[in-house]
Amino acid sequence: MTGLSRRTFLGAAGAAGAATVLGTQFADAATTEKGCFAGTTVYIGSYTTGATGHGLDVATRSGAALTPVRTVPGITDTSWFDRGADGKTLYVTNEGDPAGYVSALNIADVTKPKLINKVSSKGGAPTHLSVHSSGKYVLAANYSSGSVVVLPILGGGKLGAATDLVTHHADSGQAHAHQVVNDPTGRWVLSVDLGADSVYVYSLDVATGKLSLHQQLKLPSGAGPRHLAFHPNGRFAYILQELRAEITVASWDAASGRLKALSVVPAVPSGTTGDRFPGEILVSPDAKLLHATVRGPNTIASFSVSPDGAAVKLVSTVSSGGNWPRHLAIDPEGQWFYVSNQRSGTVTWLPRDPATGLPGAVAGNLAVGSVNSVHFA
Repeated sequence: MTGLSRRTFLGAAGAAGAATVLGTQFADAATTEKGCFAGTTVYIGSYTTGATGHGLDVATRSGAALTPVRTVPGITDTSWFDRGADGKTLYVTNEGDPAGYVSALNIADVTKPKLINKVSSKGGAPTHLSVHSSGKYVLAANYSSGSVVVLPILGGGKLGAATDLVTHHADSGQAHAHQVVNDPTGRWVLSVDLGADSVYVYSLDVATGKLSLHQQLKLPSGAGPRHLAFHPNGRFAYILQELRAEITVASWDAASGRLKALSVVPAVPSGTTGDRFPGEILVSPDAKLLHATVRGPNTIASFSVSPDGAAVKLVSTVSSGGNWPRHLAIDPEGQWFYVSNQRSGTVTWLPRDPATGLPGAVAGNLAVGSVNSVHFA
């Protein structure tokens, strides 16, 4: 399955219809909420190949409302963001297929990103990246080629040629690496592979930029793990499964570098039918809740988390206010949820209840064609 056909299956099919309504330009934010705090810069990624997005847009935030500022030229198919240790460099995936890239941008002026350079991801459809905690490498997951690439960070934030590339193999079908992150200690690198139904654990030699496979945690066939998030205590990881609409709770032993699956929790209420494809997962700032988007029912699912992080339970589902919620973020102040609804081409924002931490009803939206994700500067 190529990167484009993946988006045809999980999003781009609705982009043409959204474009008819929204056009190719930003619309004004629909609602301004009560209460203001200092405006901040937000980066918005969207698909451009066979889609209606701009690639990379810059917006400002006042209260909760987003207002478009500019499109950064020449940045295509932006599907993930992370910031360098210097605070002045933004790294983004360019999810082309069969040839993907990762771009480095200077954000000394956060409102005016400037391209530093762009290098090959050594695979197709790089859908996720992260800056390793050492600050020396960008790690990227190539979805269509089922591989993970290590890219060195050079002077001034520039990216160098790959120091390593590891390829996953599925027992049946094709591997599809969907995420790559390091654990909270920085010692281990974990890659979630939807096609291989596995989470791979690697050690990274920071001196050479080489990965060595340490563990492959195999989940049930057809689970389709997509992303994971760690509890702040570093002892548990929550693995979001795209194809079974479930979360696998796993223990994490940083000393031995091993995951162990403990329990499985549904991401939708009992009796839910039709499409059910979870997208993104995050842990709330106070670690009392997990939140996940679910495409199909188009909801944000919220789960209570036990004090030790070992147990989670579905406690709430609310509408994302759009179609096909791919990504979810909480603003730095912890007051608002921002959801990227790919098929409807909208970023919606929902208040975060200060007492319960749960999302409320949609309070506003911004039109962004084929939107993928948002990132706070």
